[in-house]
Amino acid sequence: MSPTAPLSEAELIQRVDQISGMDLAMLASCLGLSPPEKLLHHKGWAGQLLEKVLGADAGSLAEPDFRQIGVEMKTLPINRNGQPIESTYVCTVPLQGMAGNWASSWVRNKLKRVLWIPIEGDRDIPVHKRRIGQGILWSPNQQQETILRQDWEELMDMVCLGNIEKITAKQGVYLQIRPKAADSKVTTQAVGSSGEKILTHPRGFYLRTRFTTEILNSVHRQPPN
Repeated sequence: MSPTAPLSEAELIQRVDQISGMDLAMLASCLGLSPPEKLLHHKGWAGQLLEKVLGADAGSLAEPDFRQIGVEMKTLPINRNGQPIESTYVCTVPLQGMAGNWASSWVRNKLKRVLWIPIEGDRDIPVHKRRIGQGILWSPNQQQETILRQDWEELMDMVCLGNIEKITAKQGVYLQIRPKAADSKVTTQAVGSSGEKILTHPRGFYLRTRFTTEILNSVHRQPPN
């Protein structure tokens, strides 16, 4: 498994197929690493491990994880029934009132081509024994993108109009905004209702589990080649 960036989707999927069925301990050993005992204080560890193994090269840049082929990678913790057990973080929310438009948004750039990698996520399974499922390359269909765009536009309208504090996790069909910070004391600047600068908690865009469940189910319904 080469750590260099893949040059095509076919090459990426080949690497993904090679690690399908492996547990996190086996995968970590390929890089001379050991899994943490618990993920509570190691949020994102599994995703970072997969990025290294598969050759993701975007780092912290506002670009898809695999820059040369325009593919974003998202790990998807699933339960014993193969259903997602938590929402999926997409990216940070711009809080300075510079919304732009959906076509050029960071959310759309992240979601236009995604490699989903399911990982066992039940808490009774030790971290090192959690297995990696079959990866899925996915792009939103027209209906999905329409709903994502509507969610994004409605939420960003509220941000730009200074109503960030009125946004709750209940808003949005597929896409929601929630606080995103390792420490509740962390604050950042945002636009207030009168256009003034205010301090608030950083926010992130998240995909609801109903949406990621829909993605997994649609793939499973597809007939074999």
